[in-house]
Amino acid sequence: MLSGEPFIPQTVTVHLGAPDASAENVTVPFVEYVKNVASSELYPTWPENALRANIHVIVSFVLNRIYTEWYRARGYDFDITNSTQYDQAFVYGREIFDNIGQLVDELFPVYVRRIGTVEPMFTAFCNGTTSTCSGLSQWGTVALAEQGMTPLEILQYYYGDDIELIRTDDIRSATPTYPGRVLKIGDVSPDAQTIQTQLNRISNNFPAIPKIENVDGIYDEKTAEAVRAFQEIFDLPATGEVNESTWYEISYIYTSVKRLAELNSEGLRQQDLERSFPEVLQQGDTGAAVRSMQYYLAVVGAYYASVLPITITGTYDDATVASVRSFQQTFGLPQTGVTDRQTWNDLYAAYLGILESQPTDACVQLYPNIVLREGVTSPAVRTLQQYLTYLSQFDPNIPAVSDTGYFGPLTRSAVQAFQRLYGLTPNGNVGAVTWDAISGAYAERRCGANKRPYQSPGYTITATN
Repeated sequence: MLSGEPFIPQTVTVHLGAPDASAENVTVPFVEYVKNVASSELYPTWPENALRANIHVIVSFVLNRIYTEWYRARGYDFDITNSTQYDQAFVYGREIFDNIGQLVDELFPVYVRRIGTVEPMFTAFCNGTTSTCSGLSQWGTVALAEQGMTPLEILQYYYGDDIELIRTDDIRSATPTYPGRVLKIGDVSPDAQTIQTQLNRISNNFPAIPKIENVDGIYDEKTAEAVRAFQEIFDLPATGEVNESTWYEISYIYTSVKRLAELNSEGLRQQDLERSFPEVLQQGDTGAAVRSMQYYLAVVGAYYASVLPITITGTYDDATVASVRSFQQTFGLPQTGVTDRQTWNDLYAAYLGILESQPTDACVQLYPNIVLREGVTSPAVRTLQQYLTYLSQFDPNIPAVSDTGYFGPLTRSAVQAFQRLYGLTPNGNVGAVTWDAISGAYAERRCGANKRPYQSPGYTITATN
């Protein structure tokens, strides 16, 4: 969950033993987990404010474990253990105290966090009699409650005044943070930006990892270089690509250097979660991210007879919803009409399959699925330069450029000139949106109308899945 806001998971998977012990895993509803731990850790005869404070602590503790993927990022198949040496007590099948169960029903969506941070706080605690610690003393809360302290005052007594209680109504199934596909050069996504953000922070502790200057969600050679350095340091295959094992190793080291699963956490700030691209696109959304998705969908729709064709407008309208639903039906996904992570993954994979088999005699080529920008050398850059030079014959505002295959300052200036003329953000980068605009303008002048790849591909595919 490190790339998003915390939420209450519907279930918790508990390992009934120490992390490496051979023991059973059980999956229980979140609220039942909290009731069980509270009934195992607390006495029902304690003052109500002491019980409330401790329930907040129990909820926040398990949410921190789930949010940071503390165990799953290390290859375990559970969220938390029932070992009090590592986590908190859980006795599978035990009876629940009535008053504790009623309090949990009221309090389970509330957790503790440091003011100004995002993650549920790692609320370290001990019983205060047979063991002591730098966090909360469970028995100590009893005396404080008897003195008239409120639950928040009790928590502030142990954790400091800079904490707050947060209630969330966001209750849903927890899904792995790994996007389900290997991230590599050419990927443009919130997931790529998550990797860039985390590697830049990790590099403070491991200077051999080069800083990524542009934390913009564009997985370029600089990002791949930082990934390779990380992989070399942590004994992973130095591919420069982020597969599942690299994703979770980065997540685990990031959590460790920021101490997110410790009482003295550095804290995860809102700006750490800000992404250039939304993780979910849905009806009513507008902008470049929608236009980019529509381009991919339009190409796939031109090759798959069962996917409804779409016009690239930059607005997630009724036609877009219908086309997305037809794509989801074709690829066996829930037909929501919303472009979520799984839909995007399958759309991305379908596009790559088409890209690899595109006709060589087409008037214009498909977007190469690599963001072209200053410093890049690629055959796709040479094609881009040829398109721009041809267009310069029709508009003197677009300068001609040599087709060297190297994206230098002159090519960037030509791209920016085109972007200004066509109402695009003049950043000089060529992603799917700018490529579609440039190749489309080229096709109309060089080859005639309706010659874009998603208008006349020459053949269609009938899906069998």
